[in-house]
Amino acid sequence: MATTTAAERRDADRASYDVFLVGCPSRLVLERISDRWVALLLAALSDGPKRYSELGRKVAGVSPKMLTQTLRALERDGLVEREVTPSVPVRVDYRLTSLGEGLHRAVLAVKDWAEAHVDEVLAARDRYDAESG
Repeated sequence: MATTTAAERRDADRASYDVFLVGCPSRLVLERISDRWVALLLAALSDGPKRYSELGRKVAGVSPKMLTQTLRALERDGLVEREVTPSVPVRVDYRLTSLGEGLHRAVLAVKDWAEAHVDEVLAARDRYDAESG
């Protein structure tokens, strides 16, 4: 019986990922990146590191609780890096990792599409509501 290395087992697992299967771990990733706060925070961090308060001002509507939860989740997933500078008060900066930068490029395309087609989507909603209502 041939033995396989850990790298070979990971490659085999990766080849079998299918987001349409219930137990596939890629669903967890898809769930994370489809969150609106994730997309907005990735965009906010795309031009360089930001402090927590800067992110809160830039991403209108996010509560402090959601901002903290989302940043922690992004850090846990390796998409954002948190840097603490000892000072009074303590300075905390957030920046995209290389993994986060790659995801940002994909999310940027969706953001650009949404901005370019919002009028068409809103018009379609109006037509649908008028015909259904």
